[in-house]
Amino acid sequence: MMKLIGAVLIIAATTWTGIEAAKQLSQRPKQLRHVKAALQSLEAEIMFGHTPLHEASQKLASQLAKPISLIFETFAVKLTSSDTTVSHAWEESLKDTWKFTALKQGEFEILKQFGETLGRHDKYSQQKQINLAITHLEREEGDAHERQMKYEKMVKSLGFLSGLLLIILLM
Repeated sequence: MMKLIGAVLIIAATTWTGIEAAKQLSQRPKQLRHVKAALQSLEAEIMFGHTPLHEASQKLASQLAKPISLIFETFAVKLTSSDTTVSHAWEESLKDTWKFTALKQGEFEILKQFGETLGRHDKYSQQKQINLAITHLEREEGDAHERQMKYEKMVKSLGFLSGLLLIILLM
């Protein structure tokens, strides 16, 4: 009886681990779409709303889903609370909130590079920088979607099958 309970617990734990790993794979394309939508909204705020950057970031934070909203919320707070440059505030907010996202280092570098140009140019040059960042993020989204399709089922199955293997080895 104890062996059966142990076996069920092992299967449950390894299956859950596989599902969580697969969830990371499915969250990445979704979060990339949210980031692209946020950058497009930021572009609209800059081009047509003439909204200050901290207000635009606060608006975006209220419109977006977590964890992407945390980036813009933290950015708005850093802009208003400390005497810092825009690029430094952006980079710090990325570093502070990155661990809550499913995004990879490539996206971090794209957004970091985007932040270095944020607020330094006129609105037309800023629009070009936003469009460039969106283009790079679209490429990453395609890669993320491809990885999701390729590995999501495999990771789920691997979790379950590794539990079966462990049970067989322990019996």
